[in-house]
Amino acid sequence: MKPIRHIGIFVSPYYQSAQTPEGYPVVNVAKAFDNQLASNKREDILAVRDAIQAQPQLVTPMTLMVLAIRLYDVGFRDDAVFWFYVAKNRYLAMAGVLDVKSPSLAQVEDTIRNFAILAGPFFNSYAFCDLSKQREANLNSITWIEQHPYEAMYMAQLPALPGDRAENLKKSIADIKARARKEAQYFDDPKNLDEFNRKRKENHVPEQFCWVQ
Repeated sequence: MKPIRHIGIFVSPYYQSAQTPEGYPVVNVAKAFDNQLASNKREDILAVRDAIQAQPQLVTPMTLMVLAIRLYDVGFRDDAVFWFYVAKNRYLAMAGVLDVKSPSLAQVEDTIRNFAILAGPFFNSYAFCDLSKQREANLNSITWIEQHPYEAMYMAQLPALPGDRAENLKKSIADIKARARKEAQYFDDPKNLDEFNRKRKENHVPEQFCWVQ
């Protein structure tokens, strides 16, 4: 099995991976970042990461997903895992505040689900090469979304779930933390961890994802 160095997925109309390692992806998530995210230059991808870190208030989960993919593609796999978890958890927090089932947000829900289904296995296959690093990345991502709330959640024009938005956000983040604790407890059981690693070996995951650069 060859090492997997590139995440090849297609989520219309937001992202289409390059057909070859030398090619360029099609990116349509944020006008301010699309051109840089489509670059194969590491410095361009890192510049987007730094810009988002500096002003994260209105960066969409879709943009964060594509940032994670491109970080993986240019070799920053640890950063990629962190930003993938940020993207996923920012969306989950949002889904506890906004009515993502409403017609105006249904495409967002569908898009994030597609990104998670298609790209998630790449990130998690690498992340779980080192369980302690995976756990740290996930916990750090939760801290990040708590410290940098997605301001779109408070836009009056976006339909919200019943109740106070700020209180619903607190509950949503509490649920995300609870899921992280549950996952940690699961892998703290040696039997569960052994079975998990056995399946990874059967599927040749270590050879494909746990290589050293």
